[in-house]
Amino acid sequence: METIKGGGKMILIGENINVMNKKLRQAFKERNKGPVQEVVKKAVKNGVDYLDLNIGPARKDGPQLMEWLIKTVREITDLPVFLDTTNVEALKVGLEMEGGKAVINSIQVTPERMDLLIPLMKDYNAKCVALLIGSEGVPRDATERSSLAIEFLTRIDAEGIPHTSVFFDPIVLPVPYQQDQVKAVLEFMSLFKEMLPGCLSTCGLSNVSNGAPDNLRPLLNRTYLAMLMKHGLDSAIVDAMDTELIEMAKTGKGKLVEFIFRVMEGEEIDESSLSDEERDYFKTYKVLTGETLYSHSWLKV
Repeated sequence: METIKGGGKMILIGENINVMNKKLRQAFKERNKGPVQEVVKKAVKNGVDYLDLNIGPARKDGPQLMEWLIKTVREITDLPVFLDTTNVEALKVGLEMEGGKAVINSIQVTPERMDLLIPLMKDYNAKCVALLIGSEGVPRDATERSSLAIEFLTRIDAEGIPHTSVFFDPIVLPVPYQQDQVKAVLEFMSLFKEMLPGCLSTCGLSNVSNGAPDNLRPLLNRTYLAMLMKHGLDSAIVDAMDTELIEMAKTGKGKLVEFIFRVMEGEEIDESSLSDEERDYFKTYKVLTGETLYSHSWLKV
């Protein structure tokens, strides 16, 4: 089983090969390589470590689509991939092609999904994302997330699968609609390293800004990433076109990171002394921690 690795401070997985993208959805349907390979080239150039290949349920022709997509990507790059589909037959095709380099994205913490998919990890020498959703749905808080993580860990221990083969995803939800859940993920991550030593963490970062105005989504994504970095987040599925975010994650440096770390370490902040940029960071931080109620105009409050 290939070691999970990144090129810098954090392992980054590009989210952009996604059936939800209208242009790419049409390219998938027509088996048109051009638009797909254009996105792949940009993602590789911008420095991601993995590519997430999201074909969705792909009920009609999942195995054929997965085979075509991997071949299309492989004409451009040998970056390892996350196989993002609920179609098990399509997943098997991807695993057969990629073997120990692939990551199953994802396995929910329910008996039926674990029974179905954990054996594939062993059969194909693959890694996985453990998505912390249980039989009762999305966990309500950090405690429920912790219980699900331990349940999954117990299961892979019984199968002899190493902890380093799993990325735990606490499931990030949109701050415009689930502000308490955004805070709960931060609380879970503050416990992660002590509770699950040797394990890896990840998240679908852009989920946090779903529903926010397009021009403000990068600010939410970057600020939340800085906050998660402070808690030791190992990896994230990110917008590979956001070069500022990628630079921040790879270096662990920058104005935003330094400012957010100071705030999280308890530094008293005099808002009147902040630059406009720092004030935006601080207001966004307070929305993400739940100190300020979310509204689309949070920067103007």
